[in-house]
Amino acid sequence: MQGAPVVAEADLRRQRHVVDAFLTASREGDMHALLAVLDPDVLFRADAVAAQMGSLSEIRGRTAVAETFRGRAQGARSAVINGAVGAIVVLGGQLRIALRLTVGNDGHIIGIDAMADPEQLRKLDVLLIDR
Repeated sequence: MQGAPVVAEADLRRQRHVVDAFLTASREGDMHALLAVLDPDVLFRADAVAAQMGSLSEIRGRTAVAETFRGRAQGARSAVINGAVGAIVVLGGQLRIALRLTVGNDGHIIGIDAMADPEQLRKLDVLLIDR
């Protein structure tokens, strides 16, 4: 099965390209770029702790999700989370938020799950991606 790691690596590169474009657009407040990377029916979900930090527990649709992330993600960094590319926020040396982004076959983000529950964050396998 020599081909399997190559496929997985290619998929991770594709995911990273999409996630990096999303984070850059978010940081820069570029609404057009955010809309371009999000699926029309994208679904954002936040766990209870993330919701307590000021997020809605669920947001549906490209425009609403783009508005939510516009100008944000300043401290977010790309990471591999449980084998898929996502983003993390580390404050004071502690993982505070993990964003699991699901990239569809067409290269658009179809789902974003925000996790901030410390107990759940400890269970994640996170590998920071070097720039």
